[in-house]
Amino acid sequence: MKQLKVVQTFISRFLILILSFGLVIFSTNIWGSEGKGTISIVVANVAIVSFFSSIFSGSSTSYFAHKFKIEQVLVYSYIWSLLVGITVPLAFSFASLQGSYLYYLIGISVFSSLLTTNISLFIGTQNIKMFNLYTVLQQLMHVLFIVILIYFVKLKDVSVYFLAQTLCLMLLFLLSFYQILRKCKIRDFKFSKKVFIDMFEYGWKTQLSAFIQFLNYRLSFYFLEYFEGIAAVGIFSIGITFSEAIWTITRSIAVVLYSDVVNSKSKEGSIIKTKSSLKISFTLMLVFLIGIIIIPAQVYVLIFGNEFSETKKIMLLLSPGIFAIAISDMVGYYFSAIKHLKILNVKSIIGLLITVILSYFAIPRWGIWGACFVTSASYLVSGSILFWKFYQTTDFKIRDYLITKDEITALMQTFSRKKY
Repeated sequence: MKQLKVVQTFISRFLILILSFGLVIFSTNIWGSEGKGTISIVVANVAIVSFFSSIFSGSSTSYFAHKFKIEQVLVYSYIWSLLVGITVPLAFSFASLQGSYLYYLIGISVFSSLLTTNISLFIGTQNIKMFNLYTVLQQLMHVLFIVILIYFVKLKDVSVYFLAQTLCLMLLFLLSFYQILRKCKIRDFKFSKKVFIDMFEYGWKTQLSAFIQFLNYRLSFYFLEYFEGIAAVGIFSIGITFSEAIWTITRSIAVVLYSDVVNSKSKEGSIIKTKSSLKISFTLMLVFLIGIIIIPAQVYVLIFGNEFSETKKIMLLLSPGIFAIAISDMVGYYFSAIKHLKILNVKSIIGLLITVILSYFAIPRWGIWGACFVTSASYLVSGSILFWKFYQTTDFKIRDYLITKDEITALMQTFSRKKY
């Protein structure tokens, strides 16, 4: 059954990977490096808002879905999503951070958080099928709305990207909300002090680590914008977008692992599942990195345009860090599922310190290449810390990273089933 979940999630993430690449190619060809830079900065701001809203709407919803009544969990997640989705973007506007896109930032933040609540609920109740469906639909419908707005409504400005995303998220939230509401009892939507305290305590600890790690991923954008301009952000962001698109594959395995461990009562069984996930992720990442190495630089120019002629070099410089994060994510999700959150904060803080210190010296001197060096260094150190902690308490063997013949056979049998 777990293999079936992994395969279903892998397929959905592969579709997301294709759609993500398609969206990146389309946006760079329509709006160029400056437009891509603007999109990257606004999306980064949306992600900052989401880390605050995810105190209740993210992993906290997943974790407590089986421990409290779903209705009580949803009350706090929905209210918090609305409050944070409005107030934090307003704070950004007062600080003059992308104020011209304020209304889009509010719309995307609110509906993204509300939809995240529903998707997190699917994870917590082990409804991986619905989780996969809605994560694919987010990318697919975003692309469809962009196409409609550009070619039928005849809008051309880069704000089309944000309007399409807002409409997509709003529609998907309403659909998922209807599905969830049918199984809820109205009288159970009530406030509970214990639910609030437990969700907040778990949520802020989890999101603190996630937020700090996000700064590791995105702080270089702001340094680049300051020292090199918005076009440099657009060029560099292609490499980061590729990284995160690749991570969608490995994180599909991590989500299934998280759902299994949260609902498991066996520590040894959870460790075995984590090591099994490591094997699959390790193998997949080797395949993707080999692909990055063998694709000629001219292919990137053909796809994205002459402004992005350095994409191959960017990908090569980022590849060690991409590999480290993809593999260590398995361990991170394991620690999150068993509520060992301190190590997540430690690795994120150390990674952030490396990012800040090295960015200050490297980016002004070497520009985009400096940003690549800083990013990989931060990723490698963060990943190494998680591995060190995980293997302190478990037996480490080289075969933990090698897929066995039996595992390959089992996966092939799952793929060959008629029904998914």
